[in-house]
Amino acid sequence: MAHAQTVFALTYLQNRPLTPAARVALFAAVVFVAWAERRRSRIALSHLDGHLLKDIGVTPAQAGHEFQKPFYLP
Repeated sequence: MAHAQTVFALTYLQNRPLTPAARVALFAAVVFVAWAERRRSRIALSHLDGHLLKDIGVTPAQAGHEFQKPFYLP
């Protein structure tokens, strides 16, 4: 959901003139939203059991590796 809202906001602002300070603020907001989304999805992945992981094609080892990555790494 946050991704869709971010894309909408960026599309809306794409053709509008922004001051340099506004560009920096917008960039920071997009980065923080991406970090939060990544953190939430990794936490959700860590709570899935083996059966659900198998359904999405992820091994428990892969899920553990993904969960251990810091939020700022893609």
